[in-house]
Amino acid sequence: MQRRDLFKAGLVATMPAPVLAQGAAKTLRVIPQANLTSLDPVWTTAVVTRNHAFLVYDQLCAQDSKGEIRPQMAEGWETTADGLTWNFTLREGLRFHDGERVLAKDCVASIRRWARRDPFMQVLWPGVAEVAALDDRRFRFRLKKPIPLLLLALGQTQFPCFIMPERIAQTDAFQQIREPIGSGPFRFRPEEWNPGQRALWEKFEQYQPRQEPVDGLAGGRVPRLDRVEWTIISDSGTAAGAMTAGEQDYWEYPLHDLLPLLRRSRQVVVEQRLLEGTYGICRFNCLQPPFNNPAIRRAVAMAVDQRDYLRAVAGNEPDGWEACEGVFTCGTPLANEAGSEILKTHDLEKAKAALAAAGYNGEKVVLITPGDYPQINALSLVTADLIRRLGMNLELVAADWGTLIQRRTSKEPVERGGWSIIHTTSSGLSLSLPVFHLFLRANGPQAWFGWPEDAEIERLRAAWTETGDPAESRRIAEALNRRAMEVMAYVPLGFYWQPSAWRRNLTGMFRAPATVFWNISKS
Repeated sequence: MQRRDLFKAGLVATMPAPVLAQGAAKTLRVIPQANLTSLDPVWTTAVVTRNHAFLVYDQLCAQDSKGEIRPQMAEGWETTADGLTWNFTLREGLRFHDGERVLAKDCVASIRRWARRDPFMQVLWPGVAEVAALDDRRFRFRLKKPIPLLLLALGQTQFPCFIMPERIAQTDAFQQIREPIGSGPFRFRPEEWNPGQRALWEKFEQYQPRQEPVDGLAGGRVPRLDRVEWTIISDSGTAAGAMTAGEQDYWEYPLHDLLPLLRRSRQVVVEQRLLEGTYGICRFNCLQPPFNNPAIRRAVAMAVDQRDYLRAVAGNEPDGWEACEGVFTCGTPLANEAGSEILKTHDLEKAKAALAAAGYNGEKVVLITPGDYPQINALSLVTADLIRRLGMNLELVAADWGTLIQRRTSKEPVERGGWSIIHTTSSGLSLSLPVFHLFLRANGPQAWFGWPEDAEIERLRAAWTETGDPAESRRIAEALNRRAMEVMAYVPLGFYWQPSAWRRNLTGMFRAPATVFWNISKS
């Protein structure tokens, strides 16, 4: 009998609970969604790195559960009547993990580095004349024109502006930092880090949380644990056994077909902790053949049926998933399906005819699938099957998630280590507005991996930031959806709900737009 079958049979309930090591009650033992391979939340958009960053770093301002921006490291800010000057003041007593005070110059350097990579701030940055420190606690934005969205950019959850020491933040934004020193509630222990196996954070005793109650990502980020320890367990059956036996405390992304087993355990809670659904993405490399041809990208999209992907991830879990055949988050004000007819085709034969008409000539398609990330692996395998049935020349490359996020940076042809198709997931909040939408950006070399280039998408994104009229905002969103379906830099795959699982002796759990570990206690 396979180990996973043993768990499904419920036999694990007869296994004796382990004796907890001394100090275990002060350590939160976590099975993360994926392997942590990069420590730099500016260099990569990997969510696992962002989760690490929320432990280590702090933000100037942050989003509450309603999406409003509230002060975090900042004591507050003032704006002039003409909207051209914003003065920020830091709270007293902020310190980095190396003992140094957090100064305004650190904030300025961190903002400048982050702004080079954030797709939201890239749109706004031409309107910024200067960001400069005024003294140790105050810094100023001087603008060429009013930027009403400035606070939303600084406090966003999708690609947060984390504050680092100036000496580290001066690292080029396209080069990874190696020294993860922040001012957040936990300190990273690099000597304990073994990628693929383990990572460890310790409570930062000098951290001074805000006094307000936690609300989303705003308010008091209180470190109530001494340590947070991540253990990489790539086999889902083993992870489920570790949870039911009490060897682990928190499983971020349990496999959906193991949820019934977890729910049968009286000591395990299975709940939706994230505020939005998880959206699947099939991304094409727009630089290299065959997908440098948009007609070939559209031909593949004609064969896609989102329901196949969603069932592969979430099965028939009640209310577990939903098709969403547009680029904006379903149920939000900008959601629309203008021009989305191509995603409603669901026809393999029509897709084959379109592929032939587009001039596909047997070029190799390299699809990288992460075997240690079950949800994204499932999406990848559905596409692999579709590519084969279309008659394309597929090479399926199995890798771990850490290797995939390193390899996806390559712009080389497939013969020299490049790639053709990758998959990822994103929160609904990340896809709700044009300025957040990482996969919609089409500014060529500066775009997200796949590097699409389309002047019309960029023009529409900029126009959206300029309008305050809801009707015009909606019109632009429909134009963006229509153009995205023509460019087809990625295929939306719908969304599913991703519960988390944790031991019942954890308290202080709250819903948020990201996985965070402050304010949690363990008895």
